[in-house]
Amino acid sequence: MENKTPASVKRLKFIALLEGISFLVLLFIAMPLKYFAEEPWLNRQVGMAHGVLFVLYVILVIEVKIALDWSFRKMLIALGASIVPFGTFYINEKWMKKP
Repeated sequence: MENKTPASVKRLKFIALLEGISFLVLLFIAMPLKYFAEEPWLNRQVGMAHGVLFVLYVILVIEVKIALDWSFRKMLIALGASIVPFGTFYINEKWMKKP
């Protein structure tokens, strides 16, 4: 019998990757440009994109919690990973692999 990955997991993997990238761009490119070069335009653009991706990430984590019957603790760890640099990459690598 073939074990298929739920669509919600595939969506979470994609959004987690984008959210992680946007967070790193915000932290290491956009914010230094804003504060050291006084160029806030990139911070506004990346900040908005990151905000939207963050909200999508939270919604999808809750959806995957329901689909895969994650514990409340596991869900909180996945949510907490979104506020740590490289955290969503860790979640993608360790928890979202095909069984």
